[in-house]
Formats: sequence, C-alpha cells, structure tokens
Amino acid sequence: MQFHAFHLMPYRHLDFAEADQHRSYWVNLPNHMWDRSKGPSLYAEYIGQLVHAAECGFEGICVNEHHQTAYGLMPAPNLIASALIERTRGMDVKIAIIGRALPLVANPVAIAEEFAMLDNLSDGRIIAGFVRGIGCEYHSSMTNPIYSHERFHEAHDLIVQAWTKDGPFPFEGEHYNLNYVTLWPRPVQLPHPPVWIPSQGSGETIDWAAAPERKYPVIMAFSPTETVVKFHEAYRKAAAGYGYEASGDQLGWSTPVYVAETDELAAQEAAVHIEALFNHFFHIPTEYLFPPGYTSIRSFQAMMEFRKGLATEKQTLSDLLSRGNCIVGSPKTVAARIREVHERTGFRIMVPMIQFGTLPDDLVRKSTALFAAEVAPQLRGL
Repeated sequence: MQFHAFHLMPYRHLDFAEADQHRSYWVNLPNHMWDRSKGPSLYAEYIGQLVHAAECGFEGICVNEHHQTAYGLMPAPNLIASALIERTRGMDVKIAIIGRALPLVANPVAIAEEFAMLDNLSDGRIIAGFVRGIGCEYHSSMTNPIYSHERFHEAHDLIVQAWTKDGPFPFEGEHYNLNYVTLWPRPVQLPHPPVWIPSQGSGETIDWAAAPERKYPVIMAFSPTETVVKFHEAYRKAAAGYGYEASGDQLGWSTPVYVAETDELAAQEAAVHIEALFNHFFHIPTEYLFPPGYTSIRSFQAMMEFRKGLATEKQTLSDLLSRGNCIVGSPKTVAARIREVHERTGFRIMVPMIQFGTLPDDLVRKSTALFAAEVAPQLRGL
C-alpha cells in the first residue's frame, strides 16, 4: 500500500458566524471576508505541511483545484505544484495534482503543456489527476453543465494525444478544434504522466476509468466507508466486464485522517476542526452541486447517498466516525480502520487528508508525523 498526503488548503480563518448567513460557501460567498494580511502566511503554512509530509516519508503529496470558495484556495494547483517541486528537490516523492477540471478550460492543450512543464521541472515526479469539476464550478465559470461529460472525455483525449503523438497534428472534436497540436516541451515520463481520477461515486466515471485502454486509478473521496466499498466493488465489476481483473493499484481512498497518541486525545484535538469542515465548508445548496444536466440519474442517486448522511444541520465527530466519513484515533485504531477496508476491497492507494477545516499547523504536523512513523509501516506490505 502507498500513501499520498492530500491538502485542500481551506481558508481556515473564515468567520463562520458571518459566512453562515450566506447561501453557500461556494460561488457567491462575499470576498470581503478574506483577510489580506493572512493570505501569505496561510499559503506558506500549507505548503510547509505538504513538504513536511514528504520529509516524513509519504510516497506522494497532493493538491487539487477549486474556484470561488473558502473550501479550497487552489484555483491554479499547478502553481502550488511548482513550489512543491522546488521544496522537495532531491526527494523521492511524487507530486500529484488531483485534479485539473478539464471541461472548464477553453483549450485543453494548455493543461497538457502545464503538466509537461511540471514533469520536466520535477524530473518525472508528476501524477496528473483529471476531474470534471463539481457542479458549483459550472456556476462560477458559466460553463454549460449539459456538456460536462462530453467536454471531459474530449479534453482528456486531446491531452493524451498531445503528450504521446508526434506533432504537429490536427484535432477535430465537437468542442475543441485545433489545426496544429505540437507539444513543447514533451513530458519526461513515458508514455505520459500517470493519470488518477478522483470521484465521489459517478458510475459513468468508474466505467470509463476501468476501460482497458485506460485502467486509471479511481480515488474515492469523502465518501462513507460503505460507499467506498460499494464503488471499489463497482470498479472491479466493470473491469471484469471488460475481461480483466482490476488491481488494487487501480483503487484509492481519500478521507480526512487525524492521529494522536490515544483515541481520546485524537477525538479531543480533532473534533472542532473536522466538524468545521463538514458543518461549514460543505455548506452547498443542492442546486449548486447538481446543476441541470451535470450528471445522470444513476450518478445523482449515488452522490445523494453520500450527502444524505450529512443532511442534518450539524454533524458531530461521533456522527462522522460512525459512518466512516473520516478516521480519527490512535495509530492502532487508524491502522485498523484502513486495514478493514483493504481486507474488503484490496485497495492500495491511501490518500489521507492531513489538514481539514480549521486544523492548525502544530496539530497537522503532529498527526502527519505519527501517521508516517506508526501507521504507514503497519500497512505498506498490504
């Protein structure tokens, strides 16, 4: 099993009492609540936490993309990845950008170029993550959600061709048309950087990722334990339908994780911060999350299964633990929870969210170090 530390980079200084008066923490949250004096130190803190994870021995460190939200301050994750590359030079650690929202861009070749540059800057340490972007980002960007799947698939094909084909060549699609595609620079990794697909349970995404020509790892994010198991099994079933047996390296799980010396201390230290994530930063109206045409009925039902446990006004740490929305405890407890899911699905990519909600720097670093020193060694051989 391999371990990749993930970070959302939320605006943890947000005044929740004021923010809760607004319709959502996404799309239209007024930006006068941003404190300009705190931004530089917050980015330095968060980048330092990911570098700390690399120093502790995580196989990878991960960033992602969100727009117009206090939930995640990485509208351009390639910029954070570039900083991480320099801060981890000489380390054997992957830099995973999970992921870039492909349908939101006018020209996907720009993403192909960015990843190729990063792959060269890192000497082949980049993992590329591709997502459609959550529904809120279609409101923010005014991208038509009806074409989300079409634009995602077409953009993916264009990017992979740009990485792998000799150019110049033309690309003709329904949404993207270019007469000349010829990538400078080209990626270091052959045939191209590994591609991961984060998901919250889209059946179409799982079927597409499992196709033999891709076999992309799907990283289930934020889902309750039973949902993770269900969709890992769905991936294996999809692979079997294609005529092969899925490897555990194609199955991933990302969830908030906090480790302390004892279960009691872990709960005491993590509770208010993880409750801030689920009770505040996840404050999104359903119509923002699922704009018309964004997803199929099948996937809508699956994603609502994820949200139904969060439907009550306030969640406690006990609620979240009982459903498996997070892992909090001693090294022994945390390792046992991960091992339990591994025994059921065989997944081999674990992506702990090392910071969540309002968790401060000292606790992030403490939990990260304990995970690396006392949890990961118990599980790497799985």
